[in-house]
Formats: sequence, C-alpha cells, structure tokens
Amino acid sequence: MTIAIVGAGLGGLALARVLHVNGIDAVVYEREPSRDARGQGGMLDIHSGQRALREAGLIDEFYAIARGEGQDMRLLQPDGTLLLQHDTPDDAPLARPEVDRADLRNLLLDSIPEDVVRWGHAFESAADGVLHFADGSSATYDLLVGADGAQSRVRPLLTDARPVHIGQNAVEVGIPDIDRTHPDLAAMVGRGNYWVLGNGLSLAAQRNGDGRVRIGISFYNTAEDWFATSGIPFDDPAAARARLIDLLAGWDSRFTALIAACDDTIVPRSIHTLPIGLTWPSKPDVTLLGDAAHLMPPVGEGANMALLDGAVLGLTLAAHPNDFPSAVKEYEREMFERTGAAARMSADIQELLMSPDAAQKMLEFFQPG
Repeated sequence: MTIAIVGAGLGGLALARVLHVNGIDAVVYEREPSRDARGQGGMLDIHSGQRALREAGLIDEFYAIARGEGQDMRLLQPDGTLLLQHDTPDDAPLARPEVDRADLRNLLLDSIPEDVVRWGHAFESAADGVLHFADGSSATYDLLVGADGAQSRVRPLLTDARPVHIGQNAVEVGIPDIDRTHPDLAAMVGRGNYWVLGNGLSLAAQRNGDGRVRIGISFYNTAEDWFATSGIPFDDPAAARARLIDLLAGWDSRFTALIAACDDTIVPRSIHTLPIGLTWPSKPDVTLLGDAAHLMPPVGEGANMALLDGAVLGLTLAAHPNDFPSAVKEYEREMFERTGAAARMSADIQELLMSPDAAQKMLEFFQPG
C-alpha cells in the first residue's frame, strides 16, 4: 500500500516520521529542488504540537533546539507606553518555547531515511491512483495526503473551498546580527516577542535563533489589493523603508528606528484563511493536513495543528494498516473537531488585533480579570 505525501513542510514530515516509527513506508514529494532551496521563515511557538514530537520520538531533540527565552514578551502602545513585560525565568518549563522553523524542519528531515523525500517533484494532478508532476513524470499511490500548504493543489480533489483575504496585509523586514550591529535596539526588543499595537496597525518584532530580528508590520482593515495603492516601492528598499516609517506617523521614534535599521529584504504578505470549520465528505484515497486543510490567521496555531495532523494521521494509519478508508475517516473526524476549535480561537484573536483598541484588548487577553 503506497502512501504519497505531497509537501515536505512540518505536517508532511511529521506524518512521514510517525509512519516510519511504526514501520510504515511513505514517499514525500516536494516541489523545491533541495532542503536548502529557500528560507523557511522565522520562529514558531510550539505548544500543543509538542505532543506530535513525543509521538515521533523526537521530544528530547526538540528541547535541545528550542529557546525557552523566546517565551519572553513585551506589549506596547504606539506612543511607547509599556503595557506588559514578561521575562521567562531560566528554570521555567518549556511550555511554549520558540524554535526556528528551519531547525525544526531539519530535525524532522534528519529523522527519516534520506530517500523518503523526493525533491524537485512539483505536483500537478492526480487521478485513478496516479500522481502527475510538472516535469512529466508520474507515480502511483493508494493514499494521497495533501500537505502542500495554503495554495494546495491537492485540496480541489476534496473541496471547492479557497483561501480568502481577511483584511490584513503585512510587510516583513529584518535586522541581521542585531546584538552586534544595533545593541541598543537589541536590548529594547529583548529575547523573545515584542509587540506594538494600535491605530489599525501592529509591529511585531521577534528574536530569531540566528541573531536576526524579524519584524512584521501589519495593516488591518485593508483591501486585498492594498499593496498596489500603499505607495511602498518594494523594488527600492531604501525608499520602501522611508515609506513604512511614513505610514507609522505619530509612533514613538524607537519603533521607527527599528524600520530604519532593517536590511534590504522587504517582503509583502497578504493574509488569507480558509473558512472556519471547513469539512468535506471523506474519500477513501485522499485527505489533507496543515494549511491545506485549515489555513488560519497567523497567531500561533498553524504549525502546531500541522504537526498534530501529521502525528494523528500517522498513528491512525498505523492502527488500520490494511484499511486506509477507515483510517482516513477516523483521522478527519478528530482533525475537524480539533482544528475547528483552534480556527475559532485564532479568529477571535485576529478580531482583537483588528480592533481600534487592540493593545488594551490584548492586555486583557494575556491578563484576564
């Protein structure tokens, strides 16, 4: 019985690892030519996803690369008022540690046989048990798992649902080697997450394990084509930084100093989600996991749900090795319930972020009562 996984992200690799631990072979098809073909993004807050890493037999290795100090958080208003500062004690449990996405992906990749992942295989279509790839090659399958992210090509085999824009557009910038190049800004940001909320905008700065601070500036209640009218010249980094500073008019100069210190990597991101509680009629030979199944606002649940999807599906397949249809139904029942609740919670947090008094509401969220 051939299990084909499309996508070598966290969810697809977690599935491959749990299957491997249980003596079940799978093949992962990934469109990128190699594991180092592109950057893998910033830090992830791994909490519920730790269960998946335990099931994968990798929890100790995870703790070795996780950053407990990444749990630190500072919450401020645009005028510079500090609303909340949480500094994690050195002996605090690793309940929600941060980990570099690339480090976590490499941990998963290194935990499965090298030939499991077939690089350079861009999935095009599937029918009658045959996968077709962009280079003209093909492969057979008994079960196809779409782990291919927000713009999944496998998803249309199960549902007509498509991601929709949620009124948020973000610009990602960053400061490399901040401790050496800008020690004053490094001290201001601290060891973990640094949030400034207000006026329909947010600035989220996050310390990465490689010394880079990644900064996301989000513009809420904006249209999907907002970048076209924003006046941000992405082809001119210096002018783009200047325009971003203009868009933060009235903000404390310490925050605009973060933008001025950034390098020339400036990336626009439009934020989309799938409908909350998305389900589909179960099919015996295809299913989805991760963002392909339940794309959520980027507030800390997506990676955890993807890891859990992979682990739960792997364990369910191991429990029904000769009955893929029953395993898929059992997995989807659990996944729909679990991720539906996570999507609703994520949407609630997103609503707080988009509100006029976002900073105060987030303070109440972190300090209820």
